[in-house]
Amino acid sequence: MSVEIKSGEDRYDIVVDGKPAGFLETRTRPDAILFLHTEISDDFTGQGLAGKLVTAALDDVRAQGRSVLPYCPYVRSYIAKHREYEDLVPEDKRAEFEL
Repeated sequence: MSVEIKSGEDRYDIVVDGKPAGFLETRTRPDAILFLHTEISDDFTGQGLAGKLVTAALDDVRAQGRSVLPYCPYVRSYIAKHREYEDLVPEDKRAEFEL
């Protein structure tokens, strides 16, 4: 299986074997990138793709030196389970996201 993550304007896409498998919707603000919604196509559920997508997106944000506001429940729970990404959420916003 070939998995590719593409970043575009206001979203990250995950493509499996050339087929669109899902996306992470974002909005860019001057102070942070808002992660709004993660969705994986029914044909691709149960393969760990949402985690791969979110990991790639968070790594990209880190590489940009930006912050994340995880409004998407999946991203919020992912960060809670993978504390190495907690520092991407501004300290004064962590309580708002239960982090």
